[in-house]
Amino acid sequence: MTHQRKQIGSGRNAIGDFAPKLAELTDDVLFEDVWNRPELSPRDRSLITVAALVAGGDSDQLRFHLKHAKDNGVTESELIEAITHLAFYAGWPKAMTGVATAKQVFTA
Repeated sequence: MTHQRKQIGSGRNAIGDFAPKLAELTDDVLFEDVWNRPELSPRDRSLITVAALVAGGDSDQLRFHLKHAKDNGVTESELIEAITHLAFYAGWPKAMTGVATAKQVFTA
């Protein structure tokens, strides 16, 4: 297996002063443990996460994870294609919201 870039959370930086336990779980469980498991690459985890966030209509979290996906090697065109594909499985309005969010992130 090739070496994968270690995934690091930023929960403590973002919300640690306000919700310390949630920040701790974000950094220590979600990122330190789950995101760094070797069974899936960070790239694959990013695609799955973006798909779940689009399907759930979670555009606030989607902004972070679109950038994170690019850091993990997913291209903008692949992300747009994934969102387009989701229109037929997650719903047209959620895909339209997802692509509008992606446009904001990618053109900022």
